[in-house]
Amino acid sequence: MKKKIGLSILLILVIVGALILFVPSIREVAEITYLNSVETTEFVVSGDKVYMNGEINSKTPKQLKEVINNNPEVKTIVMLEVPGSLDDEANIPMAEWVREKGLNTYITENSLIASGGVDFFLAGNKRSMEKGAKLGVHSWKDSSGVEAKDLPKEHIDHEMNRKYIENMLGKDDFYWYTIYAAPANDIYYMNMEEIEKYNILTEPIIENPVEEIFEIEPSRW
Repeated sequence: MKKKIGLSILLILVIVGALILFVPSIREVAEITYLNSVETTEFVVSGDKVYMNGEINSKTPKQLKEVINNNPEVKTIVMLEVPGSLDDEANIPMAEWVREKGLNTYITENSLIASGGVDFFLAGNKRSMEKGAKLGVHSWKDSSGVEAKDLPKEHIDHEMNRKYIENMLGKDDFYWYTIYAAPANDIYYMNMEEIEKYNILTEPIIENPVEEIFEIEPSRW
């Protein structure tokens, strides 16, 4: 009897020891899984539209290309809440690919796009907007904390973003507008006069949408 109790106690100690060693691994895996989940842009296809939600990151170009290649009927990317880009070096080539494919971009009355999200919107062959959508812009800053607005206009660090805007809109004045509109840690939402001035849209503002846009809560994506 005592031998059985002793073996049971030993077994319990072995299990507890294993758990102590294993728990950090569980925690680490959970953290990795969480990071992967928040760094994923979401896409939902409905008819000839794909609905896009979330921040743009290094994985987004591959995701989008797979969606479009697997759903060749898609003609329009409807951007819901796209608050920015974590990786401009991924965002810009992806946006250029969208333009090459002749895809359109569309924002609904409830959409909010900002920073790199606005840059991506500009890639649309046709760019449409429902009244009420929000477009936010601001300056960018580099890894050392220097903001674009504080660099001389001829500085090489402007070139990637400036050239992209010029390629999308025909001139680069919108780029210079964005970096002075708000500091990097803030955001400025464009008014209708500014949206018109910088030729953000190719189609007239949609006052009363005749089509019911696919509804989905961003938190559920």
